[in-house]
Amino acid sequence: MSNPVPAQGPQQQLIVNSHNPLNTTPALNPWMLENEDNKAGQDDQAAHQCSDSNDSAPVAVSTPTFQSNAPSAPTRYESELDPPDSGDEEPATATCFERSTSPTTALHRNKGAEYHKVGEEGVAKMHRFSVYETASKFYLVGADVLDHKFRILKIDRTADSEDLSVTEDEIVYTRKETNQLLNAVDDGNKASGGLKLRCSAWGLLGFIRFTGAYYMLVITKRSQVAVIGGHYIYQIDGTELISLTALNASRLKAERLPEEARFVSTLSNLDLSRSFYFSYSYDITRSLQLNLIQAREALGQAALHKSPDYHTGMFVWNQHLLCPASSALRNTYDWCLPIIHGFVEQTNVSVHSRSVSITVIARRSRCFAGARFLKRGTNDSGFVANDVETEQIVSEAMTTSFHAPGPQLFGNPTLTSYVQHRGSIPLHWTQDNSGVSPKPDIELNLVDPFFSAAALHFDNLFERYGAPIHVLNLVKSRERTPRESILLNEYTNAVTYLNQSLPEGKKIIYKAWDMSRASKSRDQDVIGTLEMIAKGIVSGTGFFRNGNGLHWASRTQNGVARTNCIDCLDRTNAAQFVIGKCALGHQLHALGIIPDGMIEFDTDLVTVLSHMYHAHGDMIAVQYGGSHLVNTMATYRKVNQWSSHSRDMVESFKRYYNNSFLDRQRQEAYNLFLGNYVYNQAQPMLWDLTTDYYLHHADPRAWSGRTRKNYIQWYNSAYLQERHMPNEAYPVEALAGRQLAFFDDYWSEYYRPNNLSTFMKILSYKANSHRKYPLPKDSQDGTVETIPSQIRPRPLQASQMREASKDVTMAEPSATVTLGGARGLSLNGELLLKVPLPERFQFPSPQQRSRPEAPEAIFSGPQGPKTPQNPEKGPKDKSAVTQWTLNQFVANSLNPFVIESEADEYLRYINHPSNLPLVTSTEDSPNPKSDLQDYIRSNSPDTVAQMQSTEDDIADFTEFMNVGEDPLTVTDTDTSKKRYKAYRQWLKGKSLFKQQRVDA
Repeated sequence: MSNPVPAQGPQQQLIVNSHNPLNTTPALNPWMLENEDNKAGQDDQAAHQCSDSNDSAPVAVSTPTFQSNAPSAPTRYESELDPPDSGDEEPATATCFERSTSPTTALHRNKGAEYHKVGEEGVAKMHRFSVYETASKFYLVGADVLDHKFRILKIDRTADSEDLSVTEDEIVYTRKETNQLLNAVDDGNKASGGLKLRCSAWGLLGFIRFTGAYYMLVITKRSQVAVIGGHYIYQIDGTELISLTALNASRLKAERLPEEARFVSTLSNLDLSRSFYFSYSYDITRSLQLNLIQAREALGQAALHKSPDYHTGMFVWNQHLLCPASSALRNTYDWCLPIIHGFVEQTNVSVHSRSVSITVIARRSRCFAGARFLKRGTNDSGFVANDVETEQIVSEAMTTSFHAPGPQLFGNPTLTSYVQHRGSIPLHWTQDNSGVSPKPDIELNLVDPFFSAAALHFDNLFERYGAPIHVLNLVKSRERTPRESILLNEYTNAVTYLNQSLPEGKKIIYKAWDMSRASKSRDQDVIGTLEMIAKGIVSGTGFFRNGNGLHWASRTQNGVARTNCIDCLDRTNAAQFVIGKCALGHQLHALGIIPDGMIEFDTDLVTVLSHMYHAHGDMIAVQYGGSHLVNTMATYRKVNQWSSHSRDMVESFKRYYNNSFLDRQRQEAYNLFLGNYVYNQAQPMLWDLTTDYYLHHADPRAWSGRTRKNYIQWYNSAYLQERHMPNEAYPVEALAGRQLAFFDDYWSEYYRPNNLSTFMKILSYKANSHRKYPLPKDSQDGTVETIPSQIRPRPLQASQMREASKDVTMAEPSATVTLGGARGLSLNGELLLKVPLPERFQFPSPQQRSRPEAPEAIFSGPQGPKTPQNPEKGPKDKSAVTQWTLNQFVANSLNPFVIESEADEYLRYINHPSNLPLVTSTEDSPNPKSDLQDYIRSNSPDTVAQMQSTEDDIADFTEFMNVGEDPLTVTDTDTSKKRYKAYRQWLKGKSLFKQQRVDA
């Protein structure tokens, strides 16, 4: 796919070899490297012999390590009908580099041979690693996606504990040359044990140190979860932490060994095998719009392709581990992979016979990250807790890559996306969960009249998404004990203050709505209100649609919807789903799939989207709150079943347990992995800190030296400018004439030439919605056709069934309903239910319609069972009556039946609606007063004249209507009234209910 690089001359070859850190000669002879390792091995052996002569054997110290591997259980959406070979195209565990044991020959290249150097065309990132070790060094052998080109990274295990000695070889080797080089290293270290394979890995996450030497964190297992533009996104399923100390010595002091082991144990509390994702060739730390805009800008500026800088990315969770690698490596991101923490889900649906891919990506911010009650509000830098960016990518599977035919680079018009944001309320507030209350009181820790932290937060949102920002605040507004309403008032004041300085058209659009109160009210439609809000938000921010500016116009998203409740979990996820549903309609309309942007609820397409957002909300809730969602979309749509209440109680208890007992351990793991805490001898240990406040906030002693931001001009006006997609779709100047693989080498990764695979292992096939979600099949071949306008019927709710019809005209019916026994249900002789009813639900024949006798085993004695003389009344013994009644109840429950009179009554009951008039029209409205007028006219004047009330009746009525100021309180003067007769009896100790004797 790329142009061959011309052969290098002798002078160029010498320049390349001068940058070869493996000390190979211009003829690529690795023996100098071999002798270096051999010398190191001899030095270690000499030191060992010297220690033996002094009768002091070295102490073997085992360095602590941990492995994080995901369980082998199937995923929650894995179908039971999938064949056993329906895995990924590649195995979950990486295969190691296959070394041959053939004799080592001298590595001499021909003068005219072609070879590559790092940075030249055709050399991509490493996709597979084999970790080899000797007594003094580690060797990482990296292979490309086709397993044709190899590179080597050397790590010194004998360097000082504070230094990371990594040597990067910039020569790209073939398989044969790599094998010869490893054999040479093995021969040179025979005295110290030779070269051994430590493990195989899919990627390198970086380096980390605690009290002593460095550790190397590698990915050992992975699985494919999505593909975007031909670039795969993987989930981490297993990791391994490898100590970089020498085998026969330890650079840790004896007093630090327990502390080192505890740091490793603390880091193991962070499960890296769940909800961590990476990609080799696609930047998943940024949105699709930002990636394509920067790629198009680079084409217009004739800028060479450069790796992005992940140091300042707020969604790069291994940024702390990448810092040592950046200092030691020249091409850091050819070896190391940035990862995100959040959620990735992709599914393919067929809409009007057109294949559409829906991808939901959630990125959790590493800034001010932590557990639920331990991280609330914001820090002094404007970063909020539970900051999650959710991106919804909708594309049509007509073209695999980002490019349009031509090729028009990064101009594929079938790509759309919409970005949302959730985050805690940007105020200084906390909740103390040291007590037993599941809902601790909310405290405002700092009252800032200028709302400096909120200003920094919204300025950061302007930088990331532009303007305007739509704020949807879903906290409670009316409470018996003010909790959430405290934040509601303060948040409203903050937005009002900040809007004073913003220009017109760029102000923060604020909407506060008590969603919890509306969901508990019978006369409020929660989803209907959210739909109205979502329409205004999506029309205000727009969405991203790719194009080339010539044949297909592109559009960008300017602004973002920021949604929050108190935890940013249950209510926030429901609101984000409704906004995503509204955006999905606009995205499908932009792709020309549906005529307008409206999608009805209860359609298959919305059902698939709700499943995805439910899984998205569950994952975000587990990461922040410790349990799945308590209130789901079914709760707010008021269509949840009675069984969901028990599930809600279990999830509430799990959330309370995790918040009370496990969140502190998770928070320590977060602080250690993210680099919030770095070991220092002058500071206390991580587990000895009473609070981690100063790990996430600036030192107050440094506030005096900081430059204060303008309280009026608190925003950067450049961030308010509208985003535009550059029109350049062709390379210019120095980039003209380059092959497509130079800009985006997706072909080898997606299509995998020379590899044998099956449909069951291809992600695009496995991501079909009918294989993930249970949807009705519309065609005979088993495919699922999702029609946005086709609504699937769902059962009516009790509130809907109670609604009476008004203003109708009736007509006489002509249909009768009968029960056909084992045949089923019939209407006018026509069989409606073709499947026979189960035996337990069929009416018995007249010969079978009799009450069963009491079980004989109840009256059995030493001589065997005894039949009672009167089965209807049962035995006269009182204890036997009780036992017989209980067993009869159990027998009747397990074997239900009906007698003839009950069957006749049931038939009359089900036929009664058929005998009522049917609705034919609503033109004529009946007179509600007609019945009353007919009744009055039917009485003669004499009868009406005789209707007189006596004085006693008037006195009783007057007494009854005389109600005191407090009608619920009974005074002494009220006890003589007739209405309190039962109350007087109750005061005397009698029961309010009549007692009836129970016959035996």
